[in-house]
Amino acid sequence: MPQRWGLTVPLTGLPLREQRELIRALPDLGYTDVWSTEASGADAFTPLALAAEWAPQLRLGTAIVPAFTRGPALIAQSAATLAGLAPGRFALGVGTSSDVIVEGWNGIPFTEPYARIRDLVRFLRPALAGERVTGEWPSFSVRGFRLDNPPEHAPPVLVAALRPGMLRLAGTEGDGAIVNWLTSDDVKAVAPHVREYGKPETEIVARIFVLPNTPPDEARAIGRRAIAAYLNVPVYRAFHEWLGRTELTPMWRAWESGDRKGALEAIPDAVVDRLVLHGPAGSVREQVQAYVEAGVTTPVLMPLAGEPAALIRGLAARP
Repeated sequence: MPQRWGLTVPLTGLPLREQRELIRALPDLGYTDVWSTEASGADAFTPLALAAEWAPQLRLGTAIVPAFTRGPALIAQSAATLAGLAPGRFALGVGTSSDVIVEGWNGIPFTEPYARIRDLVRFLRPALAGERVTGEWPSFSVRGFRLDNPPEHAPPVLVAALRPGMLRLAGTEGDGAIVNWLTSDDVKAVAPHVREYGKPETEIVARIFVLPNTPPDEARAIGRRAIAAYLNVPVYRAFHEWLGRTELTPMWRAWESGDRKGALEAIPDAVVDRLVLHGPAGSVREQVQAYVEAGVTTPVLMPLAGEPAALIRGLAARP
């Protein structure tokens, strides 16, 4: 695949309705992709629908749509709508999300996440191709669903993955993997599980957390808060335990005991520096390139703070 340079949307610190001109400027700055998130902010689809109109050169992707919080048919409908708005330029990324979002915020049981993703991918293939789908899968059933307006170009379906089982699923039944909260060295442990069972050129999208032009102490304070918020969630803790990141054990112990302040203080600077890239913008771009050299095909930058216009220009592939 050609070199890609992605950005997370919507941009932080600015209402979505005010981001038109910044999104329009992205292709001229060397950005090729925008990828949305879905947690407690915007939904995954609306920012991409706007970006499809504002900057029709950009490739669009969801990273990710949770598999539990919408029914399978609704996911297919939303994906088909975006694929129709941006023919050949949309990729659907799906994932389990986490027990916090699925169960804690949406009141939906977070059970058998691997099966749910596997079954969803198997449903989406015929559904997005315009077939009438009736089927019984272990995690859900569908009776007689068919899209009224299937997309001319069915979008690729990528799977958010952390550990070997889901990574292999992304490579074999999905069209690639979406990964995050990992270092460039971690990519070398992750990528073979995707490509050994899939194709050598299988896409790997990585969301990479960045804080360009931020003083080191400030960047580490922001990074520590983000790491504590995410890597104490069971799915991310299990991922980093699998990676062998024993340096985080004191944080996990403090968090389990209810000592939030102690958990933050227990995160080593070295871990923050490798999971949240900071320094001058040029240095951050070089650090992102290390992910590409390790096997990532589509780096997607996720600024954790800063003024949006300055961030996108500082991080531009063509500064």
